[in-house]
Amino acid sequence: MNTKAIFSRRTLLAAAMLAFCVSGQAQTPAAWPNKPVRFIVPYTPGGSNDVVARIIGQKLSDYWGQPVLVENKPGVGGNIGAAFVAKSPADGYTLLITPNNLTTMNPYLYSKEKLGYEVAKDFEPISMLAKGPILLAVNAKLPVNSLEDLVAYAKANPGRLSYASAGVGTPHHLTAELFKSMAGIDVLHIPYRGASPAVTDLAGGQVQMMFGIPNSLMPFVKTGQLRALGVGSKQPVSSLPGIPAVAASFPGFDSDLWIGLLAPAGTPKEVTAKIRQDITRATREVDVKGKLAAQGLQPESSTGEELKHTIQVESARWSKIILENKITAE
Repeated sequence: MNTKAIFSRRTLLAAAMLAFCVSGQAQTPAAWPNKPVRFIVPYTPGGSNDVVARIIGQKLSDYWGQPVLVENKPGVGGNIGAAFVAKSPADGYTLLITPNNLTTMNPYLYSKEKLGYEVAKDFEPISMLAKGPILLAVNAKLPVNSLEDLVAYAKANPGRLSYASAGVGTPHHLTAELFKSMAGIDVLHIPYRGASPAVTDLAGGQVQMMFGIPNSLMPFVKTGQLRALGVGSKQPVSSLPGIPAVAASFPGFDSDLWIGLLAPAGTPKEVTAKIRQDITRATREVDVKGKLAAQGLQPESSTGEELKHTIQVESARWSKIILENKITAE
């Protein structure tokens, strides 16, 4: 083989290696993001999902040197925004902010046509973002001071009590149905179009009980219009001192609120790993903890597998409640 041929082969080999390196660099986390990242919030501005997206998004924007844009795409119980992300390019630039009901309740409340996505097929779980307790409160005029009192009163007055929710198929609704099932009581469901009017009527005595977000209920507890009886988490929470866990009276009861982050299925593992790593970093920041605490939430990161497992476990629990009670959001 002559010298010119050897040189030509070496030149081609070097060029191929350079091309491979450049291609490889394009797939590494260091090259991502090189443009704005979108957080799709499938609800209207101002709610917990929107607030968490903006708090975490701002911190990630600081880390990445790229804007994290929060876009609200509400409709059909969050399904419109979720379906939008499911159909977006799997490149890490369009991500879904999701509360637990979107992935663990909606699939059993809506038809496939109204849903527009399949959780296991269309999404890649990245990380948990935040968690918060769900609180059981009753109107203060109701002659009960504990969970045991409430259950005894409801059994003595079957069908005479009513509970409020933020709407059919919401965590407020299904948590109350779980409580009814475990306590063996007959209480009428009164769905509202949002939590605010539900809490207003609860404080006014038009309905007698409700599972809801502490930030909505506790102001009325402090004024004496409502009485807090229990939290849905497995253990009492430090932010609500003196309020027992419902599970202390009904072992196995477990219901809280969480918000996570999902990517379209097929998003490169290197990209989701970087996002997860930076979410973990963000949730440890003192200012993030303070801002979330003001919303009644605590930061919480996780692995993708942990979030996937949570979705699977809760899907099994809530689908049972939904199917047994023939609940539909349509």
